[in-house]
Amino acid sequence: MTDMGGLFQKLQEGRYNLTNQRKIVLQVFLDHQNEHLSAEDVHQIVKRQSSDNIGLATVYRSLELLTELEVLQKMDFGDGRSRYEFIEADTPHHHHHLICLGCGIVIEFEEDLLESLETTIFKNSNFTIIDHEVKFYGYCQECQKNREG
Repeated sequence: MTDMGGLFQKLQEGRYNLTNQRKIVLQVFLDHQNEHLSAEDVHQIVKRQSSDNIGLATVYRSLELLTELEVLQKMDFGDGRSRYEFIEADTPHHHHHLICLGCGIVIEFEEDLLESLETTIFKNSNFTIIDHEVKFYGYCQECQKNREG
């Protein structure tokens, strides 16, 4: 699990300060660890929860810095908005995502079924795979019900 102390250390290693704005943005991700938040999502949450007035541009700058420092991973789910989540330092591969075309919900899929494919690729082409990303597009259970009925 990610905590503010570890995040503060990561910023210090990159020679950046943990400004109040960055701390607020990081806290949003700590409070919403199972979500894939866009800059707009973060901005709306900050506006609702904090008395500090942080502009959308500041949120974008913070997200880009945190991505550059490999605290956050930036993802594109094909909806025109970049989304972010914490990078999992203790796992060799990222988890995969199930993306509902109906409601837009993103569900994490933890099982890595591509290990044997990576081994085959290496054996056949001597290409070392460092990481992969898989996105499945379809309909969640709720949207399936709505489409049927």
